[in-house]
Amino acid sequence: MYAIHIRESGGPEVLQWVEHPDPEPGPGEVVVDVVATAVNRADVMQRQGNYPPPPGAPEIPGLECSGRIAALGSGVSGWSVGDTVCALLAGGGYAEKVAVPAAQLLPIPPGLSMTDAGGFPEVACTVWSNLAMTGHLGSGETLLVHGGSGGIGTHAIQVGKALGARVLATAGSPERLQTCLDLGADVAIDYHDDLPTEVRSATDDRGVDVILDNMGASMLKANIASLAVGGRLVIIGLMGGAKAEINLASLLPRRLSVGATTLRAREVEGPDGKGAIVSAVREGLWPLVGEGLVKPIVHDYLPVAEASRAHELLDAGGVVGKLVLVVRDEDGVLGGS
Repeated sequence: MYAIHIRESGGPEVLQWVEHPDPEPGPGEVVVDVVATAVNRADVMQRQGNYPPPPGAPEIPGLECSGRIAALGSGVSGWSVGDTVCALLAGGGYAEKVAVPAAQLLPIPPGLSMTDAGGFPEVACTVWSNLAMTGHLGSGETLLVHGGSGGIGTHAIQVGKALGARVLATAGSPERLQTCLDLGADVAIDYHDDLPTEVRSATDDRGVDVILDNMGASMLKANIASLAVGGRLVIIGLMGGAKAEINLASLLPRRLSVGATTLRAREVEGPDGKGAIVSAVREGLWPLVGEGLVKPIVHDYLPVAEASRAHELLDAGGVVGKLVLVVRDEDGVLGGS
């Protein structure tokens, strides 16, 4: 098979489409003939040498895919060769074939094309596990989403609204702020402004119940100041740094909680494993997709062999939603390019 190889740590030019050995399914795994995958920020970090794959994961980048099951490993039940699926991966998606634990497989969401489904599992599992499972976002609460026009943000706005929350979102330009509003955000906040002041203004001085944060250290103080009594801050990224001080005295009286999660390195099994998250996504999120309340937001489609060009686009900024990498153009999205 062919797959993307990271020649060395560096810029987008280190990504090469070369021959790799075909994967074989281990016990409890299947091999998927990939139709599409997508670019995630973690892929960029891996390319730069800042986010190595967890032990046992392929060196090939790619944290999600869609396709058809080509082979079953021992002990796999409930799936058959030829089934159309999408999957959460620990790596290996930028390829013609990938081996994946069967527990991380999902049926194609209702109403989604095979190609669009290739860019859905990572964002779906990340957002659902953090908003519904860790943040316990409930109907009638208020959610603040940082980076509302990005891959995670565009999905989180929709999920928050589908769960019955009032949604505030941050972005950095008038165009991106409008994108957040178009996706259903009730309030869009320029992240250059003073966040606690803007949040107090938008919530009658109450604050927000849940914050989904991809920045980390640089936003910690402002996030804590923006939470309502009983509020939950869930940190999923460190784009703004990893180290900051917390004044614990600011948490105790308001009963605040600060959590931080990652998805890629989790074990497959167990109550907090990827299999449990995938099962919860299928049960809780897929019906919302079927009702049309949550949809994929795709910025563009590119051939997987041109992954370097996709990484250039993401590095340059301006991407809204996901960049989908097409391995087999079954839906004609590349327009003959």
